[in-house]
Amino acid sequence: MRFPADERGSATAELAVALPSVVLVLACCISGMSVAGQQLRLTDAAALAARTLGRGGDPHAIAARLSPGALVTLGADGDIVCVTLSQSASLTALLPVTLSARSCALGGGR
Repeated sequence: MRFPADERGSATAELAVALPSVVLVLACCISGMSVAGQQLRLTDAAALAARTLGRGGDPHAIAARLSPGALVTLGADGDIVCVTLSQSASLTALLPVTLSARSCALGGGR
């Protein structure tokens, strides 16, 4: 099959234009999955830290071990103790986001 002379190289040009867009979308998807994984780890760390605080333990040590660099905020409302963890992440180099997870547990070792 022969192509007219004026259409030669058009597939190469289209690929050269489309490939950077495909790579950018793929990078954003991978970055989004990474941030989602960080959020899950932060949620698990907050839950474990709240249970530890409820038993009278040190939630800061748990948070530092499971989610290094997270900001730990403690709170209490009656018998309920709560732990909030916050951590910065970047969706891409230009889009920083702050992740946060809060978990509460019954305090007093009950």
